[in-house]
Amino acid sequence: MSAVASPTDTTDNSSVPSFSDGAPADTAESDTVDSDTAVTTPGGSSPATPATPATPATPAGSDNVHPARPGRASWRRVSSLQVFSAVLVAALLLQRPLAEALDGTSVRIAATVFVAVCVQALPFLVLGVVLSGLIAAFVSPAALGRLLPRRAVFAVPAAGLAGAVLPGCECASVPVARRLIGQGLPDAAALTFLLAAPAINPVVLVATAVAFPGEPAMVAGRFGGSLATAVVMGWLWSRFGRPEWIAARVRQRVHPGSGGARWWVFLETARHDLVAAGGFLVLGGLSSAVLNVAVPASWLEGLAGHLLLGIVVMALLAVLLALCSEADAFVAASLGSLPLLPRLVFLVVGPAVDVKLFALQSGTFGRGFAARFAPTTLVVATVCGTVAGLLALGGAR
Repeated sequence: MSAVASPTDTTDNSSVPSFSDGAPADTAESDTVDSDTAVTTPGGSSPATPATPATPATPAGSDNVHPARPGRASWRRVSSLQVFSAVLVAALLLQRPLAEALDGTSVRIAATVFVAVCVQALPFLVLGVVLSGLIAAFVSPAALGRLLPRRAVFAVPAAGLAGAVLPGCECASVPVARRLIGQGLPDAAALTFLLAAPAINPVVLVATAVAFPGEPAMVAGRFGGSLATAVVMGWLWSRFGRPEWIAARVRQRVHPGSGGARWWVFLETARHDLVAAGGFLVLGGLSSAVLNVAVPASWLEGLAGHLLLGIVVMALLAVLLALCSEADAFVAASLGSLPLLPRLVFLVVGPAVDVKLFALQSGTFGRGFAARFAPTTLVVATVCGTVAGLLALGGAR
């Protein structure tokens, strides 16, 4: 007589897949006892066991999936492509009324500024997302973590300088920082990398040099102010930060794919960053066009006469506009009536903290983290940007 093992094996349930939508697991073979099999008792006897009714077999090819309810597809969320198509059709149908309504000098100036900002920034944006996708797919966060010291005091400056190897916007640096924490890198080092990567990488620095020709001090000031912001925030976190402020899900380890999966990661990362950053680039171009047309020149001139007020206003404007770090230099360059120092603070604050980053950090690291990290970063970035600007520009100008 053969002994029958327990139909339920719970020694290792980590690999058991979950079944959604109410579909039961396929456990017919383990839950059904054959009628010819007896259970051995401690005394050696084999009492008769009534035969278990056979479970009706599922026909081949049947997935036992509940049919979709009629009309469910109509409740799906409207995609951005559908919205874009609707707007495009409306624009084509209303072409003549729109052309008559928008025929004016101010509208033409705004359109020129918008096109100039987008055309200048788009090549750097594409280059950044391609390189960011390659690094996300082929450079393991664990390998990057092994290059940094384990002690936070030394790992923070090293992580700040390592941020130069991630050419991408702040949207890409958030998931990378999460992966670094998950691979065991100190929190302070990962957060330093989070702040430094979108601000001091070569793509951003070259874009800043192109946007401000003849002003190499703007490039040096942005590099120094952004690196100082990242390092100071890393040291502050290592001294006052608490691990429980970061959501527990962040510390789950991930394993990079191999073969074709890497190229899939590259394509998805590049596509996601391009769509997300491209949308913010368009919003930034529109904001720049509106600022150049709708805001009276006397306001900007008055702001230029109050340096401290200009610094504060430009820092808050960087938070509200939420521009991509690869495109914000062109927006700042278009505000020619402002001094260079407030515009430099704008460039230092923008990649470190804005409303877009606050939302990303809340969803990734937790709302408690973002509520503490974002306001502190705003203050530190404003101070570091001002000090770096005074040193690089040789004074307030």
